[in-house]
Amino acid sequence: MNKPTIGLLLGAGLGVLDGCTAFFYPDTKGMMTGIIIGSTFKGLVAGLLIGFFARKVHNMAAGIAFGVLLSGLFALGVAMMQGNHYAAIIVPGSVVGLIVGFATQKYPHATA
Repeated sequence: MNKPTIGLLLGAGLGVLDGCTAFFYPDTKGMMTGIIIGSTFKGLVAGLLIGFFARKVHNMAAGIAFGVLLSGLFALGVAMMQGNHYAAIIVPGSVVGLIVGFATQKYPHATA
């Protein structure tokens, strides 16, 4: 499996989990479907971009930094549309980027 595919799959999976964290806020009860779909899409796009970055740049620190920055910016955009809960949206989104950035730099190993 190549790096963009790993980023895509991991970003989508973690995006679902990121969206599910909204269950902890009672005022999001009627919006859960949209939150989970939006978070999954955000994870898909960010994961794909992080995977393409990892294909070109082979540096763990740069990959993690790019993942956190990109996912944090996507989450900031969502938080600005929401108008509140900035930390509750940006922190989990940035953690998704951190994990995807790490995973796409570490796996798969180059084949001989």
